[in-house]
Parts: sequence; structure tokens; C-alpha cells
Amino acid sequence: MAKPKTQEYPVLWLQGGACTGCSVSVLNSVSPSAKNILIDEIIPGKHINVRFHTTVMGGTGDSVVAELEQTREEAKGAYLLVVEGSVPLGADGVYAVIGERDDEGIPMLSWVKSLGQDALAVIAVGTCAAFGGIPAGAPNPTESASVQQVFSAEGIDTPLINVSGCAPHPAWFVGTVASLLIQGLPMEGELDEFRRPRAFYGQLIHENCPRRAYFDEGKFAKKLSDPYCLYEVGCKGPVTHADCPTRLWNNGVNWCVGSGAPCIGCVEPTFPDVVAPVYEKITDEALPNIGAE
Repeated sequence: MAKPKTQEYPVLWLQGGACTGCSVSVLNSVSPSAKNILIDEIIPGKHINVRFHTTVMGGTGDSVVAELEQTREEAKGAYLLVVEGSVPLGADGVYAVIGERDDEGIPMLSWVKSLGQDALAVIAVGTCAAFGGIPAGAPNPTESASVQQVFSAEGIDTPLINVSGCAPHPAWFVGTVASLLIQGLPMEGELDEFRRPRAFYGQLIHENCPRRAYFDEGKFAKKLSDPYCLYEVGCKGPVTHADCPTRLWNNGVNWCVGSGAPCIGCVEPTFPDVVAPVYEKITDEALPNIGAE
């Protein structure tokens, strides 16, 4: 009996205005591991083939840059584009270039536009790619923008999924890719208003925080070592949507509040400008009316 043919999904991973922390976080995935994701057929009959990722690939130079254009031509409408980091628009995009053409650097912006419009779907991994993040923080000298801002300006309507976080939990990214392989593009209602998967960003940190009872009782920490609610020392959990309290990090070992640090709201479109300073209390006006009907 002939073995069923495996359907391959080419993946092109671009890195722009970023610290590579998103790649580091995703590569720390435990189950499945990075090896499983890159090599194995983790979904029966389907396999991803990462053809371009400057951090982990062995090749360099013109030959690997040519892989971007070749994949776009050969797998038009069938490859996944992952964008990590913001897209600098200032100075004709000179702040982030990938490869050269005719001895001139090719701006990240150019790749995002050309590869984005021909992709099956685009995943903006990390808050910098999803919302602009730290590079787009005031005064934003590089004129950094999010993938969504670029798409809106260029009229690109390729399905876009934002997996925000600074850095995002590896399970958020792996789960998003697995969902695409299993059931296809997100259906109506599966993404929130910021194009984030509700499966991971559907509830406030505050709703599942183990220190929530202290908040309700009005018991607030005055310093980070206190065991009470960290709201008055800067916790942004009441305005931050993520499943960190229940999923935990580092293979289920701990998370920010669990280690005595306030949530800094890193998954939100308002990060870092609006939720800063980190260790200062947010205004009462910003608090949602938790539990109200």
C-alpha cells in the first residue's frame, strides 16, 4: 500500500526591528520541541519546512536570500510568512535590511510587502511585529510600524494573526501553527479585536491570578517581596489579556507574578508607552469593572 503523501508548508521567517528574543522563546518549546517542529511530522500528513530563518539556518549570502524569492514563486498562496520584529519605515527602511540586490540592501519593508501579499497567512510573532512594540515606542526615530499597519497602508488583505508578547510564550506560537495545519485559517470569532487567538488571549491575567483574592480584599503589596496583590507596585494584570497564570512559563515552572514581579502588560497594543513605567500603579480609570454584568 502506497504511503500517503505528506503535505508540506514552507515557512519564511523574517526578522526586523527586534532583539531575537521571540525566536529564542519559540525555540525553547518543550512539547513539541524545536526539533520536533522543524524536522518531524507533528500533524499526521502535514509538515512545516522552515526555508528561511537567519538565526537558525546554516546558509548565508545570496543563495539563501534567493530562497525567499524562489519560495514566493513556487509556493505562491501556500507558504506561511512569519514576521518577528517591527518594520522600520524611516530613511527608506535602511534600519532593517535583509540581503542585497544590485549592491543595495533590501529593506525589511520590501520583503514584508512582497512576501506578505502572496502568503497563505502571516503570523506576526511578538509585540514588536504585532503592534510596533519597543522599537515603535516614543519618540520612534526609526518610524517603526507593525505588520498590520504596513498591510493597511499597502492594501494587503492576506490573513494576519498576531501572536503578541515580549517575548510570546512558545505554546502560543506552536498552538497557532498547529491550528492552521489542523483546521485551516481562523474562523469568525476565533481572533480578538487585535487579531490575537482568543484561545491564548481570551481572558485577563487578573481573572485567573492567584493573588486576585488579595485585590478583592484590598490587600496590596508595598514592595515586590510582599505576598499581596502587586497592583500598587505596577502590575498591569487587570488590563492584560493572556493565559500566563494558568499556562505558566519555562515548561510550567513559574510566571512573572509567581516569581514576585508585576505583569508588565507586554502582550497589549499599548506596550510599552501606555503601560509604563513598569513599577508604577496604573490609573484607576484604566481598570475594567471585573465581574460586572
